Amino acid sequence: MLLGTQRINEAGHLCVGGCDCVDLAERFGTPLYVIDEALLRENCRTYKRAFGERLDSVEICYAGKALLCTAICRIMEQENLGLDVASAGELYTALKAAFPPSRIKLHGNFKSDLEIEMALDAGVGRLVIDSLSEIGRVNETAGRLGKRADVLIRVTPGIRVHTHHYVATGHVDSKFGLSLASSMAEEAVAQAMAAPNLVLQGFHCHIGSQIFGLESFARAAELMTSFMADMHRKHGLVSHELDMGGGLGIAYQDEDAPPTIKELSNVICSTLVKCLADHDLPMPKLILEPGRSIVGTPGLTLYRVGPVKEIPGVRTYVTVDGGLSDNPRPALYDAQYEATVANKAAQARSTVVRVAGKHCETDTLIPEIALQPVVEGDILAIFCTGAYNYAMASNYNRFPRPAMVLVHDGQAEVIVERESLEDLVRQDRIPPRLAK
Repeated sequence: MLLGTQRINEAGHLCVGGCDCVDLAERFGTPLYVIDEALLRENCRTYKRAFGERLDSVEICYAGKALLCTAICRIMEQENLGLDVASAGELYTALKAAFPPSRIKLHGNFKSDLEIEMALDAGVGRLVIDSLSEIGRVNETAGRLGKRADVLIRVTPGIRVHTHHYVATGHVDSKFGLSLASSMAEEAVAQAMAAPNLVLQGFHCHIGSQIFGLESFARAAELMTSFMADMHRKHGLVSHELDMGGGLGIAYQDEDAPPTIKELSNVICSTLVKCLADHDLPMPKLILEPGRSIVGTPGLTLYRVGPVKEIPGVRTYVTVDGGLSDNPRPALYDAQYEATVANKAAQARSTVVRVAGKHCETDTLIPEIALQPVVEGDILAIFCTGAYNYAMASNYNRFPRPAMVLVHDGQAEVIVERESLEDLVRQDRIPPRLAK
């Protein structure tokens, strides 16, 4: 699995962005997140090109929950994407990177008063309403600040998709959005239209993540356009925007065959054009919010191999100097990955092993994989770790979070510094009564 600018050089080492991964590990330490800038930018451009060729008015908003830091915000701004944030922290990061607030959308099923006020003060482009009670809170805060808030209503269309149940969000039994199966979505429309400080621009839906089945996106488009037609007939609402969320899957393993971005655009755009014509509705601006399918494949993680333990007649364990704290996805979702020994990338794969982390848990990164002959001190590269690895990293076992580097044309630059041991205790406090 060689993606983007990944190559094998004359020394037989894995390279990415013109940088030797063995040199990266020596220079910056391990574990190390590596982001291929060229592939990241190309994924952004592929989305804009694929949907822009089909429709006149399209906005691609990167889903910051997948991976966010100030440098990633800057790249998205340069690629003229919008940005989807879901917390005060993500919003603060975007603002610190000078990302244009008008291109930011604030999500979240429980927006705190601080988050709502931050968003309105900053002038974010859209707040995505997720509950009935939120309508009143946003309206009141906007009125107090002397502002009018442009909002979308998040609708739960009632679609079950073939993905891990932890990342399925569009079915009826979901904490997100307002259900089409009840009167909640329509009630939200009535309340939002009546709120003096809100401007209802349209609707949002997101059916889940790591989805391969395009029929789910088509069905979501059908249901959303039908709902838009109902709201136009009953309430006179003309929807100016329709946000179809994200969720397109990527190939984590060689045998995975996700749809292409172009195939996704063909299905969503053709379905919308037909359904809107059937309902005699104007075409709204189409908004997409991809995250994983933009940043997943450009990322890889480098580890240094520790003890290699062969249990006769059972298996061989290859341990690495990271694991659960820098990549919780295998534990959360049974996620599967491909990997290679970066300093032996040109050699044949002859050994079947289990890759395990060093945490005080079972901590399996890859249950079974054929690798090159691997010994202590080798550098292991795990592919497609750009999405939901750094974003979900923790300090479990008091591990410092890894550094992240951006590689491009042979240049490697730190975009997230490695945490230090001192960082781990920086916020700790000992009450005076516990003093010696």
